[in-house]
Amino acid sequence: MTGTNGRSATGGEGSAQAAHGRPPTAPEVATVDDTVAAVVRQWQAVQPGLDTAPMEIIGRINRCAALLQQAEDAPLRRAGLSRPEFDLLGALRRTGHELTPSELARETFSSGAAVTKRLKQLTERGLVDRRSDTRDRRVAHVRLTDAGRDLVDGILPAQLAYERTVLSGLGTDRRTELSALLSQLLGRLEGRPGAPEV
Repeated sequence: MTGTNGRSATGGEGSAQAAHGRPPTAPEVATVDDTVAAVVRQWQAVQPGLDTAPMEIIGRINRCAALLQQAEDAPLRRAGLSRPEFDLLGALRRTGHELTPSELARETFSSGAAVTKRLKQLTERGLVDRRSDTRDRRVAHVRLTDAGRDLVDGILPAQLAYERTVLSGLGTDRRTELSALLSQLLGRLEGRPGAPEV
């Protein structure tokens, strides 16, 4: 953690190395005095014995995710889409073929009922088409219309450009390291067998 002056609270070793021209190693890189640091200080003040170390990581992941989604949802709202609706369109676009509602539910981590409701809205807007299976009319196959594909292709590059700008403050090695650590954490949360310890 850092104090309000931005210096490492663990001592001056990193500063001393920087003064001698040696770049700090990964553990010595100080965090900024962000909103999560303020929350942690408040908890430590009212409950000094509380281990807030997990909050310093998970809290920052949650805060980053909320801010990123807030920024990236703005163009979706302008297009009249919700994030879950765009996720459905994106799943159809990236897989490149028709999907059943149950497959879309798995792809987007949604319930079947939620997918059915969203597909109805997207169909009414002319962004997806549905057709019945020739062997089992209870099964539907969903595909993007030209309008749906054009909408996804128009929004996604702008979102990626924004994400690229956000990450531009991190060097290539830092981005690679962060991606690997988040992949390991996600693997553990998803319960994938053999996921390495973070």
